[in-house]
Amino acid sequence: MLALVGDGRTRVGIDIVQISRIADSLSQFGDRFTQRLFTSTELADVAARLAPGLAECFAAKEAALKALDLCEAGIDWREMEVRRLADGTCRLQLHGKAAELAGVSSDGIALSLSQDGHHAMAVVTAASSFLPSPKQ
Repeated sequence: MLALVGDGRTRVGIDIVQISRIADSLSQFGDRFTQRLFTSTELADVAARLAPGLAECFAAKEAALKALDLCEAGIDWREMEVRRLADGTCRLQLHGKAAELAGVSSDGIALSLSQDGHHAMAVVTAASSFLPSPKQ
């Protein structure tokens, strides 16, 4: 889902992930799965609750691709990193090609994560003051 709000320069992306699908991928593919999609920082942050934590990270990355209009850009999953801060909040940090193509700094991105039962969800917004002007 991509929503252009107000002047068309505020973008929103949302994603929901079934935690069991992440658990199945962990069982089936192990390190090959985690090393392809997640940074070492993300893996360390979620070590105590691996499948639910990775489901949140996966949802955040999918939501970011949608909000930042990067779905077709060939972004490496590890170029989008969920950072869990000491106060419990989360931030999305962009690296490499993702940072270059997003048209927004990590400071202009808001991330909200949620978990309920069998699902993890993420919402990503990119603030209009950090986005380039819409194409004419």
